[in-house]
Amino acid sequence: MSETTPTATHERAAGLPAEFTKPDAPRLSWWHGDGGEGARRNLGLLATLLVLVVIGILTRPDLYGDASWVWGNTLTILKLASVVGVVTVGMTFVIIGGGIDLSVGAIVALAGVWCTTVATQSYGAGGMIFSALTVGLGVGLVNGLLISYGRLVPFIATLAMMVAARGLAAEISDKQTQVSNDAFINGIASTNLLGIPLLVYILAGVVAAGWVLLNRTTFGRRTVAVGGNPEAARLAGIDVRRHTVLLYALSGLCCGIAAIMLTSQATSAQAAMANLYELDAIAAAIIGGTLLSGGRGTIVGSLLGVIIFSTITNLFAINGLSTEAQNMVKGGIIVAAVLVQQVQFGSVTQFLRRNRATTT
Repeated sequence: MSETTPTATHERAAGLPAEFTKPDAPRLSWWHGDGGEGARRNLGLLATLLVLVVIGILTRPDLYGDASWVWGNTLTILKLASVVGVVTVGMTFVIIGGGIDLSVGAIVALAGVWCTTVATQSYGAGGMIFSALTVGLGVGLVNGLLISYGRLVPFIATLAMMVAARGLAAEISDKQTQVSNDAFINGIASTNLLGIPLLVYILAGVVAAGWVLLNRTTFGRRTVAVGGNPEAARLAGIDVRRHTVLLYALSGLCCGIAAIMLTSQATSAQAAMANLYELDAIAAAIIGGTLLSGGRGTIVGSLLGVIIFSTITNLFAINGLSTEAQNMVKGGIIVAAVLVQQVQFGSVTQFLRRNRATTT
């Protein structure tokens, strides 16, 4: 007895000829569908990390043969990734929302300089943390207002803010390095809990909060909608301009957190700190699968992108290679990632569906 689909059975029961019966369209499994796209991408990033580890083993077997060194080096990579990772979380939200923020490095510098002035340090660690977070949040709000209500292009607005924030930081610090004298702030970078640096816990907390915000809240769903199609989001009742302001404010807040972490690492702050952090954050987000055009991205993918770049930096360091060569490799990776995004913009799922539709 032959099997028939429910659709075909219903049509034949209605008296339709068998030749007019259309079979149901084949359904893709979760893994091959859009739902598994993020998982496939993250597995690819993990495979890239594994390849980098193998390269490290082949180039420096003397170091990787020591288990204690491997554990210490892993913590070093995570600690190196912590500050940029926090900035990247905010950058990921901005890019998913259809924007770009070139001022993140300058915001980190301004927040760091502002919180290490003599007047601010007189209020203790609480005053320094509050100052850094407030400055980051405030500058982010200015970016968002200029873009949303001033109707400036995000590239131009944040580029102007990058120059202005660096200039203000240089003016406040008088182009000098400001030393942090607060023991609590300085101890953040040197404190370990259960053998793991506190900076790594801070990164994990920010990433977890970002993941929940993006994947489990209305704010996250609106971010994807605004980045995917702003006009459709507006017609659906989303206040696109207000949401854009909030995205840049969130990015600024992450920069304020990063400023405290970086100030703790260096026990000082200066106008030139966090140089090219915007490049590292954008590159990590792109490597993690965030579309530059907006509407798609994951926090976990961005985190893996940060760790990949930190691993490359560490790999170059232990092999005694120059920073110039490292920057060239980073630039090549960014270009390759964007090219891959352009090729896969329609997604593998759409490609498979077109093929199946053609064959049927």
